[in-house]
Amino acid sequence: MIARRAVTLAVMATTLCAATVPPQAAASTPQVAASTPQVAAPTPQTSATQPDIIVSVEPQPVPAVYVPQDKDERGLWMQMEEEERKLKTSNFVMREAQLNDYVHRVFCKTVGPECASIRIYLMRTAYFNANMAPNGAMQIWSGLFLRTRDEAQLAAVLAHEFAHYKERHSLMLFRQAKAKAASATFLAMFGLVGALFALGEISALFRFSREMEARADALSVEMIAKAGYDPMAASRIWEQIGAEADATAAARNTKSRKDKNGGMFASHPPTTERLATLKALAASIKPMGTPRLNRDEYRAALAPMWASLIDDQVKLNDFGATEYLIGFLAVDGWTPSLNYARGELYRARGRPEDLTAAAGFYRQATQGADAPVEAWRGLGLSLLRTGAQAEGQAALKDYLSRRPDASDKTMIAMLAGV
Repeated sequence: MIARRAVTLAVMATTLCAATVPPQAAASTPQVAASTPQVAAPTPQTSATQPDIIVSVEPQPVPAVYVPQDKDERGLWMQMEEEERKLKTSNFVMREAQLNDYVHRVFCKTVGPECASIRIYLMRTAYFNANMAPNGAMQIWSGLFLRTRDEAQLAAVLAHEFAHYKERHSLMLFRQAKAKAASATFLAMFGLVGALFALGEISALFRFSREMEARADALSVEMIAKAGYDPMAASRIWEQIGAEADATAAARNTKSRKDKNGGMFASHPPTTERLATLKALAASIKPMGTPRLNRDEYRAALAPMWASLIDDQVKLNDFGATEYLIGFLAVDGWTPSLNYARGELYRARGRPEDLTAAAGFYRQATQGADAPVEAWRGLGLSLLRTGAQAEGQAALKDYLSRRPDASDKTMIAMLAGV
């Protein structure tokens, strides 16, 4: 399963949305991010019942080429540049051109010309997370794409991370941490790739980021509104995260942990509290024209990666959460891609009744003009497991005819009897 050791140094970056990352899965992540002048953005006093309204403060522009200002910052910058060099060659980096170009366009639309100072890395890691380090490199984990419904929500995530960059939060964390540990020891901890045992120790150094998260939330809502997106987009993300946690709990017959941030994310505001604050922030902003969501553009950008995104999510073995995610994405109707996703989910669970249901979902998926080719493969595999050999083999042959260069061609051909 992808996501166990995707990268290193995630702890160095201030993280947006680790609410869906179980502690054991938050294995290190390489990060890089660039420092910038600190912005005097006001800090919301978060409260689940009566969130304060934050008055807008215009952030100072970030220079396209930023120069570290002192010894601490230069040391942190050098460390992050080394990690970025490693990151560039990582097998976890998603290099699909269409999606990368789209994310960069949305980012520049959201933050303006200052986007030139940032490098964005899309990481194939099936959890919901994004992070930023102090030298201008941002990471977006692929699980985020299934948990944001439209372009406006993606813009909210990107704006939140950029706000951390403008505020130089990573540098603040670095200086605070140095006060608690010898510098050499501190830096050595961050040189460990995939060192899970170090995360607990490191997380103890980052308990004060709650205020930083609130400041980044405030700035991000302002940025997306100014860019013409719906300012409520950020709050909807957290509604969805909470509902996903509830769905996981219901499927497992346990209590929801949506307000139980733990480990290195313990200092983040609870989901319910953060949601209330973000709603209040958005309500205080007068939209500029008709706020945009750009849902169709978002779905089109994800289309080439859809099968792999669903495959990674299904492998998390969280039936409740995955069923919820697919369902909320279908708010405007069941598309071939979403029916394919339902088929994959039920086929993976594999009960006899699930296989019958999966075959039905795959059949629906094959009816649309934009049907994923993988739907014929899923249909064939489901039918074979229910004993419908002739029909199953016919579907697999159809898959091979539509994708003659399939990576699983040899195995599927054998099952299809060709």
